[in-house]
Amino acid sequence: MQTFIILSNFAPDAFKDPKAFKQLSLTVSEKIKNECPGVVWKNSYTTLGRFDVINIVESDDTNQVEKAAMLIRSYANSTTETLIATPWKDFLDSL
Repeated sequence: MQTFIILSNFAPDAFKDPKAFKQLSLTVSEKIKNECPGVVWKNSYTTLGRFDVINIVESDDTNQVEKAAMLIRSYANSTTETLIATPWKDFLDSL
């Protein structure tokens, strides 16, 4: 499976109360689980940097990863940037 990193930023009006984010997160997660069964969620992190959330997923189907990113954009009112990630050892072995 290929590893992808989905970087997200929330729009300023994505939610008014930080506690509402919990429900929003559950809604988006459930939507992705139902509509993108080929995407395996590995982990998610919040950051204090340029991106609000970093999601690490795996999939053999790039189209499903694209759809997952679109679901994050539409339901979480966010912008996303998706990167393909190669394990460091695999990269070095390919040189």
